[in-house]
Amino acid sequence: MSVPQLAGIHHVKIPVTDLPRSLAWYQRVFGFRATHEFPEADGVIRGVAGVLPGLGDTMVAFRVNTDAAAGCKGFDPVGFAVADRADLVAWAAHLDTLNVPHSPVIEASIGWLLVFNDPDGLEMHLYTWARHGIDQSHRPGYGRPVVSAGPPANAG
Repeated sequence: MSVPQLAGIHHVKIPVTDLPRSLAWYQRVFGFRATHEFPEADGVIRGVAGVLPGLGDTMVAFRVNTDAAAGCKGFDPVGFAVADRADLVAWAAHLDTLNVPHSPVIEASIGWLLVFNDPDGLEMHLYTWARHGIDQSHRPGYGRPVVSAGPPANAG
């Protein structure tokens, strides 16, 4: 039996502790534009979804969930793509104008990477589609090509 095909990523949901603060930050940093809000039975809006320029039809949603936000602090559940190293340099300059602390441009596993945190400490990764050609496979924590096409022998 063959695996049915996916058609892309519909949305990414990010847990937050303070919805207005996060929405303002994502608007300021990424140009987020809200398209949907999700009121609870009590009428309080605890979720908002919308678009980030450059992501096409993929939506980004924010949902108040204090426990999940705390559990995700320091984690990078999604990496947003940029074309090349020059784009990362432009992003670093943009973040500097907003006083958003960030890493230097990093030579990551395949391409270049810029890392910074959202208001709840979730790591934002901007990663280049362009490859730098540096073999980082000897470094702990860096990726290396998979040799076999099948699952690991101990999987399952």
